[in-house]
Amino acid sequence: RPTTSLLNAPPFDAFSLFCDSRSVTRTTSRSPPSPPASSAPLTLALRGRSDPPLPPFATISSHTHSHGLDANWAPVSSVNEAVSMFSVGGPPQSGPPGPVGPPGSNSSSNNGGSGLGGHPGVIGNPPITQTLGTGIGLGLGTMIQGTGSLGAIGPSSSGGSSLGGGNGAGAPGDRSPPGVGGVTAALGGLTLGGGNVAAGGGNGVYGGGPIGSLPGPNPDGPVFVCPRRPNLGRDGRPILLRANHFQITMPRGFISHYHVSIQPDKCPRKVNRDIIETMVQSYSKIFGASKPVFDGRSHLYSREPLPIGKEPVDLEVTLPGEGKDRVFRVSIKWVAQVSLYDLEEALEGRTRTIPFDAIQALDVVMRHLPSMTYTPVGRSFFSSPEDYYHPLGGGREVWFGFHQSVRPSQWKMMLNIDVSATAFYKAQPVIDFMCEVLDLREVVDSKRPLTDSQRVKFTKEIKCLKIEITHCGAMRRKYRVCNVTRRPATMQSFPLQLENGQTVECTVAKYFLDKYKMKLRYPNLPCLQVGQEHKHTYLPLEVCNIVQGQRCIKKLTDMQTSTMIKATARSAPDREKEINSLIRRADFNNDPFVQEFGLNISHSLMEVRGRVLPPPKIQYGGRSKQQALPNQGVWDMRGKQFFTGVEIREWAIACFAPSRTVREDALRNFTVSLQKISNDAGMPIVGQPCFCKYANGPDQVEPMFRYLKNTFHGLQLVVVVLPGKTPVYAEVKRVGDTVLGMATQCVQAKNVNKTSPQTLSNLCLKINVKLGGVNSILVPSIRPKVFNEPVIFLGADVTHPPAGDNKKPSIAAVVGSQDAHPSRYAATVRVQAHRVEIIQELSTMVKEHLMMFYKSTGGYKPHRVIIYRDGVSEGQFMQVLQHELTAIREACIKLEADYKPGITFIVVQKRHHTRLFCAEKKEQSGKSGNIPAGTTVDVGITHPTEFDFYLCSHQGIQGTSRPSHYHVLWDDNRFVADELQQLTYQLCHTYVRCTRSVSIPAPAYYAHLVAFRARYHLVEKEHDSGEGSHLSGGSEDRAPAAMARAVTVHSDTKRVMYFA
Repeated sequence: RPTTSLLNAPPFDAFSLFCDSRSVTRTTSRSPPSPPASSAPLTLALRGRSDPPLPPFATISSHTHSHGLDANWAPVSSVNEAVSMFSVGGPPQSGPPGPVGPPGSNSSSNNGGSGLGGHPGVIGNPPITQTLGTGIGLGLGTMIQGTGSLGAIGPSSSGGSSLGGGNGAGAPGDRSPPGVGGVTAALGGLTLGGGNVAAGGGNGVYGGGPIGSLPGPNPDGPVFVCPRRPNLGRDGRPILLRANHFQITMPRGFISHYHVSIQPDKCPRKVNRDIIETMVQSYSKIFGASKPVFDGRSHLYSREPLPIGKEPVDLEVTLPGEGKDRVFRVSIKWVAQVSLYDLEEALEGRTRTIPFDAIQALDVVMRHLPSMTYTPVGRSFFSSPEDYYHPLGGGREVWFGFHQSVRPSQWKMMLNIDVSATAFYKAQPVIDFMCEVLDLREVVDSKRPLTDSQRVKFTKEIKCLKIEITHCGAMRRKYRVCNVTRRPATMQSFPLQLENGQTVECTVAKYFLDKYKMKLRYPNLPCLQVGQEHKHTYLPLEVCNIVQGQRCIKKLTDMQTSTMIKATARSAPDREKEINSLIRRADFNNDPFVQEFGLNISHSLMEVRGRVLPPPKIQYGGRSKQQALPNQGVWDMRGKQFFTGVEIREWAIACFAPSRTVREDALRNFTVSLQKISNDAGMPIVGQPCFCKYANGPDQVEPMFRYLKNTFHGLQLVVVVLPGKTPVYAEVKRVGDTVLGMATQCVQAKNVNKTSPQTLSNLCLKINVKLGGVNSILVPSIRPKVFNEPVIFLGADVTHPPAGDNKKPSIAAVVGSQDAHPSRYAATVRVQAHRVEIIQELSTMVKEHLMMFYKSTGGYKPHRVIIYRDGVSEGQFMQVLQHELTAIREACIKLEADYKPGITFIVVQKRHHTRLFCAEKKEQSGKSGNIPAGTTVDVGITHPTEFDFYLCSHQGIQGTSRPSHYHVLWDDNRFVADELQQLTYQLCHTYVRCTRSVSIPAPAYYAHLVAFRARYHLVEKEHDSGEGSHLSGGSEDRAPAAMARAVTVHSDTKRVMYFA
């Protein structure tokens, strides 16, 4: 039976798996085996000559294994010099003519003819085109022997020739003209093969410096292009599916785009739409019978050009208002012709660039009428409840609607339609709203004012909401609430100006009695302060109503969230019926604006062909070393033992639930049951706990834990019993994770009083990995060939504070695998500016992970880095890629100047509205009728040219399964579709908390857990130290350092999966 002594063994005793995935020999020697040499031939061929170095992103280099641990990992002498390899720029230089080279079978250069008499070239990898700097194309083509006559070299272009053989040598070409952003001199047919790497025509290499020199700095940084789809996947059994995408048939031609500015500005979108609609009706000489569409802000599109030329035209528009008319000035200026031909070319894959201006124009066309008919929220539309009512409590209710977005796909444009639901504030009197928020049945005692705590809670809920007044007849003016007064209406006074010009103080209650002959029913309740704070406009609660159609952006309570899920969950067949009903009711083809632009929308869900990938086998340990085969994403651990179980000899119990809730005999029974289940799982708990005490409140956590650590030196685990949702949890994790470095496992009192084998098994899954054990691994023989070399898997995520919070920081987390399975992960976490999505300190974090991998594996450097990045929207792809890919490269160079592992950067998206349904009932899985676990789609609804796919890796238990969307932004490792899809699916089976596959790969899931845990560390630390968002003056500059300390975990904790 494995014991704790295994924790002191070499942490990477299975690395022989990297050398040959067919053998599963476990090596016990501390001296690691020789590294594989799978990519050595290419590396030797590239490095065996004294040629100019290839650009850093062009090759996958194989690195010799360094025996013994090198704490510094050979840092380069000048990081700045090494990092400058990624910059492109400098003046162009003429160089000597390049030697003769053979043509490449994949060359597409225009400069010159084929080479003469070159030697056979090195066989390259499949061609790719990736861009460095601004416009230098790189690619490795398959080399063939050159034949034919010597070609003359023409002038070089300013950007992006293909690298892959092709141009022979000749007379020096012209100097290249400067490129954009300091980039100069494209490569005039760089040839690989025939012995030398030549810069055709003698132009400068890598941005215009002398041949072989490092380029100058490029202030704009590298520019990247997402890789093309390598092929379509074939693995798995076929399955016929329907997707909630509807084909858009569009005409050829152009759409005219105009910029609109409205003065006074900053009007709500609804008002702007009314202004534009009135303008179109009022100025028939300009608009005639045309029906332009408007996005509510500044973009207007018309099918035919308006007769205004290209100069701005100013128009005056009058809207009837409350009491008086409002006059607006509208300026219209021609922007451009939007080409639908360009969009058609992109959809058919003839060009790499997707014209987003055309997609935006089509999106505005499709959204114009719904935006005027419904309440728009983001990309969804909602209408007030009429034939249903789903209250959430606290003055909130569920509104149902639909999501709509226009998306490019292969050969066609698609309209994505999905059912949608969100929380709105209920339109009701403010008095009733207050009763719901404060949980009062009714305002019985009108003489009693609100307590301070009630007033604070009420203020928090109603602040920033719109209300309308009811005491002025038909004129229902609207205001926004800025505060709730401390004083009741009988005491709250304001300066009232009399007819004679005098100013006197008058109470709100007296004013309403004198002005409106209205005696207040609730004079002892506070007033709402509305409008601008300095204007002192007060309104009694009883004359105000909550305005309809206000979305609730504040975080829902746990109870409200639970109610919301129950109200909105739909089985897959039911959801499909609702979507079909939506598309019929929307009747897009009779929308006059859709007709104006010549669009036609299909009424049928898109049929797509998918594949169900085979699940991986799961390897367990113990004497039997049994394997489990998942069925619909689920497997059973009964009768199996952990791959590496930890023996627990010293442990303690701290019960923060009162003794009347959890009695001593319940704790004893819990201990016996836990020991039985853990022994069966191969994680023996020896003897009784060394300490078992009751405690009360978060203040007792740190003193108790310090006592435990100082008294019981071999203490491995503290089991903490909690009485439900309590601040004690956050304090336990803060003290255990960051202050003292102690492993803690919390358990709810109800699960102690009533133990179940399932709950105890789940506890054991978490405890084992927190103490350094390994629950299970993927069976090595079925893993993709990427595991044949040392590979590190990274997961990255950034969590932001809840909506409505504009002060708290965002938290970035990165986890990295520490072994070959991969099963063990380490975590790094950083605090960064509010709502910043790009990980600011990624270079430092990745460097830490590479060092930890190097040490935990006995001196192996990863040949490949595969990162799953969560939480990035499509609009941020290029920004995140440019910053974060460069940061990863920088981390590698900081460790070793010549260290360039192949990087694959994959974005994981869950927040999308694509849903997949089985076309045949027999394929449906589970009670909810969902698609089976392992369903993959990479045709029909995916990107026209780029490498992306949908994968539903989990079994849907409630509602409709949401497949995860994977988009490959960079791929040095040149995965084919099957290999990356299988790898991703297998990683979804390595999540340690449960014996089922999860919806995203384990590293991405862990990054989310780490960031979520850090939020607890941060909040508690702020509370304890008095530092946080409420800081003012001179302490503001100390807050970032204090927050950074708060989320830094203890060195003992960092080595294990404390976040599990």
